[in-house]
Amino acid sequence: MEQVLNIYELPYNPKRPVVCFDERPCQLISNILKPLAMEPGKVQREDYHYKRNGTCCVLMAVEPLLGNRIAKVTKQKTKKDYALFMRKLERKYSKAEKIIIVQDNLNTHNPSSFYEVFEPEEAFRLSQRFEMVYTPKKASWLNMAEIELSALSKQCLDRRIGDIKTLASEVVPWAKRRNHQKVKIVWSFSKNKARKKFERHYELIQKLS
Repeated sequence: MEQVLNIYELPYNPKRPVVCFDERPCQLISNILKPLAMEPGKVQREDYHYKRNGTCCVLMAVEPLLGNRIAKVTKQKTKKDYALFMRKLERKYSKAEKIIIVQDNLNTHNPSSFYEVFEPEEAFRLSQRFEMVYTPKKASWLNMAEIELSALSKQCLDRRIGDIKTLASEVVPWAKRRNHQKVKIVWSFSKNKARKKFERHYELIQKLS
């Protein structure tokens, strides 16, 4: 926890940008009956019946200090999807010496994914471009990408979308608008606040050591 919080307290450094990454599963749901359009004084009305068309996944990377993000919609969240997304992210930060990536400890979120998708030379090159930092188990709330995905859910995914193409046509422009507006994330939970809040756990660690 302190490792992640310490990274969040670092000043902005274009040579070592801090980027948070996370994934969000999405259900593809379409209407069976056509909704009734909005009228003056009335919201759009839709029937409670719907059709479930499977699921997909939104991959999200956000740089909190500058308000930059990349979003991509994929059918699944496989090692290949992760590796291709990371290569896209690496190209966006081509001038950086090292990209500090904060993410949860999923089995796909490591350099082994690069080696399953790319040739060894490219996989090694990519693995050297990232400094991978993992949130503790059951503490994914420390990942600021979850805040960005929450905003996406409220502002973009708050209605029925029945196919992956339509979902992508909504998500990607949404991310571009946020980038144009340079919407940043202000993180206030510091190491000192964490030590105060979890003081009893620090005492236990001291006793065990």
